[in-house]
Amino acid sequence: MGERRALLILHGKQAMNDEVRAAVMGLRERGWQLDVRLTWEGGDAQRLVHEALAAGYPHLVAGGGDGTLRDVAEALAQARGDASLALLPLGTANDFARAAGVPLEPDQALNLLELPARAIDLGEVGGQVFLNMATGGFGSQVTASTSEDLKKVIGAAAYLFTGLSRFSELRAASVELQGPDFHWQGQLLALGIGNGRQAGGGHVLCPQAQVDDGLLDISILPAPQEVVGTLRDLLSEGLGLDNLFVRARLPWVEIKSAEGLDINLDGEPLQGDSWRFSALPGALRVHLPAESPLLSRPG
Repeated sequence: MGERRALLILHGKQAMNDEVRAAVMGLRERGWQLDVRLTWEGGDAQRLVHEALAAGYPHLVAGGGDGTLRDVAEALAQARGDASLALLPLGTANDFARAAGVPLEPDQALNLLELPARAIDLGEVGGQVFLNMATGGFGSQVTASTSEDLKKVIGAAAYLFTGLSRFSELRAASVELQGPDFHWQGQLLALGIGNGRQAGGGHVLCPQAQVDDGLLDISILPAPQEVVGTLRDLLSEGLGLDNLFVRARLPWVEIKSAEGLDINLDGEPLQGDSWRFSALPGALRVHLPAESPLLSRPG
């Protein structure tokens, strides 16, 4: 193990979290110098990453929800720093952490600092980096419209509740996707471009995604002719939706939509009619469990 010195970049809402405080003190008692800085407003995570790299911290910890993890990972990757990253999942969904097998208990999550860091991929679109997944279509609208108050009351189930309440708004988007030896054009209900496997509070869109294969997993849910009726029939018959997906694994994919498409990038909403998504192989070193399901070479 290298130098036992790390900086925790903690979302300001978690400042009074007793479990986090206890976990920090526990790591310090084991000989770690673990300093803490809080985010207050947009841009703080990026600024704190740059300050940490300038100060020579060999390890950073991102403490917060999926948005905080993305902000810290993006800043660290863009700065091309040598520091490794540990994840302290404290959000409502914690989609990337759950899929990666990162413990949700703060003390156990911080313990991963004592494991070797692994080089993982990131996704990139329009100069923005994402750690987990980009989603498009109805799912991204649900994620964007789920209120913070509802998430506080019922947790990750808030995404499902919002989706059910907006079922009548379900509509398809006309989209064309192009990548190496891959082309798909038609109407879709949902789209996942995954480095990780799940989004929106546990919805697994890219079940085979791995973070160290240099590829993005593409999952397309085509729109049947009778959208709402067909979906209701499938669910009532217990057939599920998984066998309806069109899937591919690509180093990059270009997406065009004449009508425009809503994209959710690890909690960051985007709108537009043309994008190019690319995998950034080995762009970040992250402390993950040795047997993480997202690693193609566990251990």
